[in-house]
Amino acid sequence: MEETTTLDIETLKEQYIPGPQSLHLQRAPVPNDVIYTVGLYGWRKRCLYFLLLLFLVTMIVNLALTVWIIKVMNLSTGGMGNLQLSQDGIRLEGFSEFLLPLYVKEIRSRRDSALVLRSERNVTLNVRNSQGHLTGQLTVGSDSVEAQCRRLEVRSRADGQPLFSADADEIRIGTRTFTVTGSEGAVFRHSVETPLIQSSASEELKLESPTRTLTMGAPRGVEVTSAHGALTVGGRKDLQLQSTEGEIILDAATVRLASLPLGVFAPEPPGRASPPPPPRDRPRTRSTPELRVPFQLTSTPNS
Repeated sequence: MEETTTLDIETLKEQYIPGPQSLHLQRAPVPNDVIYTVGLYGWRKRCLYFLLLLFLVTMIVNLALTVWIIKVMNLSTGGMGNLQLSQDGIRLEGFSEFLLPLYVKEIRSRRDSALVLRSERNVTLNVRNSQGHLTGQLTVGSDSVEAQCRRLEVRSRADGQPLFSADADEIRIGTRTFTVTGSEGAVFRHSVETPLIQSSASEELKLESPTRTLTMGAPRGVEVTSAHGALTVGGRKDLQLQSTEGEIILDAATVRLASLPLGVFAPEPPGRASPPPPPRDRPRTRSTPELRVPFQLTSTPNS
C-alpha cells in the first residue's frame, strides 16, 4: 500500500512539474487560421484619428475664444472691466448704460466726483413697499420735474431742520425769510397766515385784491407801519374807520382834513322853529324838502 502511494506522487510530479530539460523546449508552431488579430485597423483607425483631431481643434478654438473674451471684457478675479464686485456691493467706473430697469438699495458716487444720471427721455425713480405697490415716484423730464408722494420734505444739511414740507393739507416753509423775486409778486388763491409781511429796503410793498375784498385780521391787533416813507390808504368809495369798544386816535404834528365842504350859517327867523330831521329809514320823496342840519366841531388845546 505504501509503495502504491509513492508511485502515484511521483507520477503526479512528472505530469505537472516540468523538469529542467522541458523548460528549454520550443513550443509547437500554431497554424495561421487559428491566429485572431486584436485592435483597430483600416477605416476604423482613420475615423478614430479624425475624431481625436477634431476634438483637439475644438479645444484649441474654445481656449482661444475664452482668452479673447477675457481680454475684451477685461475679466479678473475682482470683477469684469469697470464692474468690480466686493462685499459692500458693486462698483462701476466710468460711464454705464442700463437698457432695463435697475433695482438697487443705494447708489452713491466716489468722494471726489458727482453722481450723474443721464437719459434720452427722462429719469424716473420709483419706491415700492413690500407688497409691490408704488408709494413714491420722482420723474425728471426734459421740461419738468414731478414728484408723487404723501409728503415732500427738504431739510437743512447743517442741523437737519425742515426747510420746506408739503402734503395734501398744508405747505410749511421753515426758513427765516420767504422771498418772492417775481415781477408780478405772489398770488394766493386763499387766505394766508403769517406774523410779518415785509418788503426789502429798496422795494415797495403792495397788497392788492383786483376784483374782491382785501381783509386783514388778528385777535390782538393789526399794525401797519412805514418807517421811512408815507403811508397811503385810499379807496374808490367810502373809507370807514370803526372801533367798537375803543377809540380812534389821530396822533401827528398836523392833522389836515382836505376837501371839506364849507357851509354858510343862516340864522332862522324869530318865532320859526326848525323842523326835526326825518328818520334815516324813511324814504325821501319829492314833497319832502331837503334839510341841511348843521353839525358842531369842537377843538380843544390837546385834541
